[in-house]
Amino acid sequence: MTAISNEKVIVFGASGFLGSHVADALTAAGYQVRLFDRVASPFLKSNQEMIVGDIMNLEQVIEAAKGASIVYNFAAIADIDEAHDKPIPTATINVLGNMHTLEAARIAGARRFVFASTVYVYSESGSFYRASKQAAERFTETYHERYGLDYNILRYGSLYGRRADQRNGIYRMLREAIEHHSITYKGSGEAMREYIHVEDAARMSVQVLAPEFANRHLILTGQEKLRIRDVMTMISEMMPWPVELHFDEANTVHHYKITPYAFQPKIGRKLVLNEHVDLGQGMLDCLREIHQDLHHGDENGDATPATPDNRA
Repeated sequence: MTAISNEKVIVFGASGFLGSHVADALTAAGYQVRLFDRVASPFLKSNQEMIVGDIMNLEQVIEAAKGASIVYNFAAIADIDEAHDKPIPTATINVLGNMHTLEAARIAGARRFVFASTVYVYSESGSFYRASKQAAERFTETYHERYGLDYNILRYGSLYGRRADQRNGIYRMLREAIEHHSITYKGSGEAMREYIHVEDAARMSVQVLAPEFANRHLILTGQEKLRIRDVMTMISEMMPWPVELHFDEANTVHHYKITPYAFQPKIGRKLVLNEHVDLGQGMLDCLREIHQDLHHGDENGDATPATPDNRA
């Protein structure tokens, strides 16, 4: 989607994994992009504006959103395991923080508000993280009902790609394979996921600004289901050394197994791209990033992950 005469967009939570990629996709589409986060983005581009602030400070949020016609909110406690142990901070940041961005969008006269939710809103899993996203979705819908603020609710699935960290499942497995020559998964390995590359998710997060997607709940996940066990096997086959696979079934985490879906009244439409990043190629790219980080930018460190062309 092409921007309308260099529209101004603000992205809250723009220094993080997903938010930074969406900010870049918006810039590539021609929008004037303002980033807002507690720390300056290490990925900031020369044609982007950075504001360092706290989403819990309503005055800062309102001031930052002035002049923006589109508001994205990615600011959240997004790690399920962290949220499970921190119900009050999770509710405060994920629900009240989202209300601050909604209020700022309303005051700014924004034409669209985009909220980053999760497929876990459908699930019986996800603990306080799920509950916080469900509540934030309802406040977003109610702002539309009360004030006419058009919105998108984007329910992201299992993301992976560059700029991730230890909280990301694929990143964690890849790093373990490099550093320890083994991968440990908390669970049986039979859990199913539809992995989506973060750059694909970012492009779709911009496409939803088209008029036909206004006030829609959209599901952004991968194109095929894979067992965690099979993903771990893929990673082991990419490495130039043997990788042991371990399954810690005694310490299963608070994630869904086969599907996140349990009956909910608000049904989302799945949005897919005709062209998308292949999972294997995407993981190889992540491996290169991790390898470079571990060797301080040296692409020719001790070993390089195998590619489909140089491994039998």
